[in-house]
Amino acid sequence: MTTLLFQADSYLREFDAMVTATDDGARTVTLDQTAFYPGGGGQPHDTGTLRAGERSWPVERVEKRGGEVVHLLGGDGPLPEPGEAVRGKLDWERRYRLMRTHTAMHVLCGAIWREFGAQVTGGQMYLDRARMDFELDDLNPERVRQIEERANAAIAAGAPVTVRILPREEAFAIPDLIRTKINLLPEGIAEVRVVSVGELDTQADGGTHVADAREVGGIRVVGTRSKGKINKRLEVELIDG
Repeated sequence: MTTLLFQADSYLREFDAMVTATDDGARTVTLDQTAFYPGGGGQPHDTGTLRAGERSWPVERVEKRGGEVVHLLGGDGPLPEPGEAVRGKLDWERRYRLMRTHTAMHVLCGAIWREFGAQVTGGQMYLDRARMDFELDDLNPERVRQIEERANAAIAAGAPVTVRILPREEAFAIPDLIRTKINLLPEGIAEVRVVSVGELDTQADGGTHVADAREVGGIRVVGTRSKGKINKRLEVELIDG
């Protein structure tokens, strides 16, 4: 089983690991531990490089398969062998932007939950924007303006982002832990990773985040869509600088 280093430290940019399996045909390697996020929960996978001595390979895609994390490598030439030591390096600009975006989504979710009690029905992050769908019957311009203002006020005020790994029973004793319409946590999972943005938002979550909401910078609502009678979409982008 691959140790997921990003779950304890989202700011880890480089790491050492041992190759545990190689598939030359698929050009994939599995490591005993990794800081590369394999994607999930609407957050895209990381990219970067793996190096072994003087040889290096671009990490083009990362996937979780059962308890293992598989790294798809580009380039030519033979892959590192099982038992070989490698050093991984993340594309930090990509990762950090996704961290900011993911925390922004939690701030947005918390603001909407507090105001309307609306559950999330879907979401996806991209490098230039993100979308979230909510169980809302209306997203008129005034409501959108209020949501944007409240989210940005929370970001400007700042709040520490904390991560806890809790036994399943203890985690589910937290009120409103699951903000999604459908509970996506596997039934057999014994421990739950819980991410909190101050007192604004607490959710079960496996992704990477910034340490404080201020690092988000700000968000701008760039579009809305109706996905149904009680299902509305907000499209947002980060405000840089």
